[in-house]
Amino acid sequence: MTLQPPKLRNDCFAMPQGVDWVPVDDALDRLRASLHPVVAVETVPVAQAAGRILAKDAVAQRSNPPAANAAVDGFGFAHSALVEGVNTLPLVAGRAAAGQPFERTVPQGHAVRILTGAILPDGVDTVVLEEDCASDDRQVAFRGPLKPRSNTRRAGEDVEKGQVSVSKHTRLRPQDVALLTALGVSDVQVFQRLRVGVLSTGDELAQGTATGPHEIYDANRPMLLSLIAGWGYETIDLGQAPDCAAEIAKRLDEGASKADLILTSGGASAGDEDHVSRLLRERGDLTSWRIAVKPGRPLAMAMWNGVPVLGLPGNPVAAFTCTLVFARPALSLLAGAGWQQPQGFTVHAAFTKRKKPGRREFLRARLNAEGAAEVFASEGSGRISGLAWADGFVELPDGGADITPGTPVRYIPYSAFGLMPAG
Repeated sequence: MTLQPPKLRNDCFAMPQGVDWVPVDDALDRLRASLHPVVAVETVPVAQAAGRILAKDAVAQRSNPPAANAAVDGFGFAHSALVEGVNTLPLVAGRAAAGQPFERTVPQGHAVRILTGAILPDGVDTVVLEEDCASDDRQVAFRGPLKPRSNTRRAGEDVEKGQVSVSKHTRLRPQDVALLTALGVSDVQVFQRLRVGVLSTGDELAQGTATGPHEIYDANRPMLLSLIAGWGYETIDLGQAPDCAAEIAKRLDEGASKADLILTSGGASAGDEDHVSRLLRERGDLTSWRIAVKPGRPLAMAMWNGVPVLGLPGNPVAAFTCTLVFARPALSLLAGAGWQQPQGFTVHAAFTKRKKPGRREFLRARLNAEGAAEVFASEGSGRISGLAWADGFVELPDGGADITPGTPVRYIPYSAFGLMPAG
């Protein structure tokens, strides 16, 4: 049976009346409190589950290892038979190997040849390393003392049957697939892939080849589609729409019929040609947040035919930044993976900047050979080359700051936002 969660409320993005500038942390807290998974649950084979998000804890169906076994090649025996100094034990006929168990009991005071991964036969609880022994195939000699259970692995030493092996909300990686397979888990319950529609708007966007300086290429749409695909979600390309309310509404209708969330870029502010925000205000319960962030600031949020819409700024740098800072954790929560905040770390600055109080700033940055953060020469939102130049952000706090070389700053690598590092 497929489980379908409830839709989001129409007021899920609402902010208190009278709020003009929303601090970044307040906006993130509000988003987190207002959203929940919106995708259904399905069952898939573990072998096909990489990249999927667990909807239910995965429980071990068998222990790993399933039985006590040898950790090395050597000779196995009962530890209680040992004496101080040199031990000489007669060898039983046969051997124990991985996948070829020794079916008989090893008598007290005897030893058996045993190879790595072999199940410990009855009468064996300790193994001596082959390199520490002398043997003529009839008996084996080695020096003690030797600790009980040396060079063995107990049953369930890694994971025991019935134990939660991978927790709900985890996005499964190849190593998780390996673990689940080893534990006898054949199928898992996962959330269906979140479907994200992407729409670009603006008369300035070239339809094909740009014919003049008044036209620009649509950099946002392929960027956003690539980000979404890289995060493991299903992409729905809603194309480009001119600054025409009817055409934008048509694309939003299409997106709402196919997607769980729609990202738009352009037209999110309050200018004459900002048709997205106007249309969402008239028909989509718009909440337009003026977020105290640079680059970014205008972020339109609304419900369209029951589907959430995030209206991003049109400048590529601002669209990229807002997608990583705001859209990524929201998408993760909607998809069932929980709220994801990037992990940054403190480094020394390799730049000088006097920051005014009032806005959180994300500077395009990368680490130099000494591990200090240097920033891109320009903070302009249209300088797309800075995104490619950088490997992450320097995040400056809401208050004022005087940064000089050597000042501790917070650096967040792109990889902390789930992006591939530079090759």
